[in-house]
Amino acid sequence: MSKVELGLKENWKQFTLLVIINAFVGGMVGLERSILPQIAEVEFGIAAKTAILSFIVVFGIVKALSNYYAGALANRFGRKKLLVAGWIFAIPVPLILMFAPSWNWIIAANVLLGINQGLAWSSTVVMKIDLVGDRQRGFAMGLNEFAGYLAVAVVAFLTGYIASEFGVRPYPFYLGIGLVILGLLGSIFLVKDTQHHVAMETHESSVKKLKNIFWDTTWKDKNLGSVSQAGLINNLNDGMAWGIFPILLASKNFSLEQIGVVTAVYPAVWGIGQLFTGKMADKFCKKEMLFTGMLLQAFALVGLVWAQSMTQFIVLSSVLGWGTAMVYPTFLATIAENTHPIDRAKSIGIFRLWRDLGYAIGAILTGVIADWLGIAHSIFFIGVLTFISSAIIKFRMSCGENKSVKMLDWLLRRPTRNTMDNCKTP
Repeated sequence: MSKVELGLKENWKQFTLLVIINAFVGGMVGLERSILPQIAEVEFGIAAKTAILSFIVVFGIVKALSNYYAGALANRFGRKKLLVAGWIFAIPVPLILMFAPSWNWIIAANVLLGINQGLAWSSTVVMKIDLVGDRQRGFAMGLNEFAGYLAVAVVAFLTGYIASEFGVRPYPFYLGIGLVILGLLGSIFLVKDTQHHVAMETHESSVKKLKNIFWDTTWKDKNLGSVSQAGLINNLNDGMAWGIFPILLASKNFSLEQIGVVTAVYPAVWGIGQLFTGKMADKFCKKEMLFTGMLLQAFALVGLVWAQSMTQFIVLSSVLGWGTAMVYPTFLATIAENTHPIDRAKSIGIFRLWRDLGYAIGAILTGVIADWLGIAHSIFFIGVLTFISSAIIKFRMSCGENKSVKMLDWLLRRPTRNTMDNCKTP
């Protein structure tokens, strides 16, 4: 066996392969991003927002549970086996979306898609953290999430364009068949497991093991708990964006192609932005990164209530995407930083459990409020929840490390190194 080393440069071949694999994983979500609500209304005659958003509720719950079990089983069975299993569950998804005779079949496809995302995405996340060690976790997660969510954006745009030219079914979902084939074959024949990297870091780590991984990650630990609640709220507003944005834009007489553009801007900025924000998370106080990102999301969501033009929607979607880009790699880097290597996979799984339950909670809340009071009220309500989440980070978290730089100091060209106590909120 070759010598095991930690670091991005030392493991760049496997790391790059996992980035590509994760792009295929993200593309599977992009298949549905811009056109599934239209399929519900046009082909199946579903008008109620709660019924239309049922596919997101199912997806979110199944993905959340899959995340949890992926984290719990990663050390027992190995990361690669879970990755391959995730792709096997994805095989029927594009075929069901093409030919589903009823909305219940679409729901079934989202059960399988949720398992695929939970197992495959969780596996690539943990494997990348295993490979890079503690030096470049933020950058590593930025690259991982960049690939995944840029793929969401590209595929969302492509499916919207194909749907506008050839109809909503079956042609847009042919992309999914290619994604499944490439993802499955690459995972089986090219990906290597990272158990030896975990063993090496375990001997070197000075982080204490958690007493109760579930409750410490969920809320008891101030840093981990703050990240978990913010992850839930982040995906709560993402679930709203996924289900409500296409309906909102359609109600304002935007074309399918225009809807495809707007719904692609948000994940595109989110994805590309993480190339920068991931690196920022390695340098700046993670508390400040998370607070600023959630606050930007809140402002963007409230602004969307009054948006009318294509330009306004694109600008606000870009702000929403940048806010999400600031928090997404920072979430995972913070979890990794605050957990022992043995606890890490399970703690990440628990964080992702709560985070992706946000999809289901967001879809239910926004669907009920949209049916009761209207779409604008549902968006405003989610914006307020996102603001409250940013406040929890502001008053509960600390930076969590002794080498972080405060963003304001850096902007003023006074890059003073701060201790954990310096970063804590008074």
